[in-house]
Amino acid sequence: MARRRRRRKQSTVFSSIIVIIAIAWGVFTKAGSDPNGSQFIKNVTGNSNDQVTNTIKSASKSNKVYGGLSQSDYKKLADLNFKSGSRAYTEVNHNRSTLVKSSWKINRVIYSNLDSLNRTSRSNTAFLERRNVANDSLRVRQFVEPTGWHYNHKNGTQIYNRGHLIAYSVSAGIDQSGNYDPSNQSGDQNNPKNLFTQSAFSNQRIQTIFEAKVRKALRENKRVIYQATAVFRGNELMARGVNLQAVSTDGTLDFNVYLYNIQPGYQFNYNNGRAKVDRQMQVNEE
Repeated sequence: MARRRRRRKQSTVFSSIIVIIAIAWGVFTKAGSDPNGSQFIKNVTGNSNDQVTNTIKSASKSNKVYGGLSQSDYKKLADLNFKSGSRAYTEVNHNRSTLVKSSWKINRVIYSNLDSLNRTSRSNTAFLERRNVANDSLRVRQFVEPTGWHYNHKNGTQIYNRGHLIAYSVSAGIDQSGNYDPSNQSGDQNNPKNLFTQSAFSNQRIQTIFEAKVRKALRENKRVIYQATAVFRGNELMARGVNLQAVSTDGTLDFNVYLYNIQPGYQFNYNNGRAKVDRQMQVNEE
């Protein structure tokens, strides 16, 4: 009898513990509406363990005649936070451009004015053809210091680049007003309206992938609309990333991506552009 009582008592205690745990979990997860408990974690820590898709699946088109993203979509991109170990860029609008193919009329670049903080926060849009592929030997030293710019090396590692929105390599003959001038074969280089502080990694390892796609199309004698937009969060002086999109008039080239402005092994303070060592910061280049 004593053994039976002991077993019943143990069973009752065990059942009570299960009930308490279930009640507590239900409270923490809003009575089961958050079965993973991620909302509770987010409320407490400001973070969530959910696998958030850092992309804009269906973008809305700008009301400009040549298209582009809407301001609300740029705001969504600015609000994305890069997670260590994630891919260096994400596709936007299922990797389909929101540019209007039929708007290609004349070989030129539309350079937007700097904003009130002297940032290149508005889109630059290029209407390109084969003659715009530049000769790299004509490249000159860069001296413009965009917002968020700092000394270029840290512990022997290159951290910062002057990122061109419209790549130098596809701007042969384009002057700083955006018009084609055959005598200006060096292309756009020290143009404050076309530069932003970009990580060396994002510029040299990632952006070049998409610039190469544009050059390839141009060499195949296609006409291309190429748009680049540095994306800033609030009044920060260093861009969180850059939206690149392009479309050829025959539709064979078509992409729309957002590149995070990040550097493996470092963390940026986007308010002022300063970098600090963070060996936990890893980037997936695939």
